[in-house]
Amino acid sequence: MQTSNQATRAYEAASVHRSQRLQEADVFRRATGALKAAQDAGVLPRVRALADNRRLWMTVHDLVSDPDNALPADLRAAILSVGLAVQREMDRETPDFGFLIAINENFAAGLSAQG
Repeated sequence: MQTSNQATRAYEAASVHRSQRLQEADVFRRATGALKAAQDAGVLPRVRALADNRRLWMTVHDLVSDPDNALPADLRAAILSVGLAVQREMDRETPDFGFLIAINENFAAGLSAQG
């Protein structure tokens, strides 16, 4: 229990010093890692990785669809378009994990870029 509390405090302290963009990039990296691990695994790991990736992209969709989102309208539209392509790919009987991984990696890299 003590170790868990220490880990929680350490994570909270670390996240305070990292920008929201970097934290968001980490979410994409975690989803990407799960997709990479699952792409050649059994059915259950693939389903789990796809479900997690679907939740990520549903959240992205909700955030960029919010009228209070401060991103420029054209950027929001482009992100929505990519998100729809990701959703369509995940709906396929045999999704292209390479495509999904590449998209997530690109988003993580963009969020990690200084600018």
